[in-house]
Amino acid sequence: MKKLVTILALVCSIQACSTSESIFELSPQQSMSITGKGPGQDAAFNPYGDAKSMASVKNLGKNSFNVRIQTNGKIIDNVEVKPNMKDEFVLETGYELYLDCEQRGKAKVTFEKI
Repeated sequence: MKKLVTILALVCSIQACSTSESIFELSPQQSMSITGKGPGQDAAFNPYGDAKSMASVKNLGKNSFNVRIQTNGKIIDNVEVKPNMKDEFVLETGYELYLDCEQRGKAKVTFEKI
């Protein structure tokens, strides 16, 4: 929890930069909201949530995890990111990006305004 608060503070403090980067430690059976936040969720906010952005997600761990993009509770995309692989996702205004995992993992997420 302390790491997420620290990451959230860091992301908020560098909103003026053209890109923002965060590294997340994922626990088994965890679903983490990266852009947007619902009740009872820990999250880091997309610093460009009011505009279209590109999210780059790199798997730094040894296990696969899923990137789920949704809006208003409707799933738009659900993509598996394998170890040492990187994938990019275009996030429209109002889209939320989640990292879902069943085993311990580590992810690096970078946002860029487009």
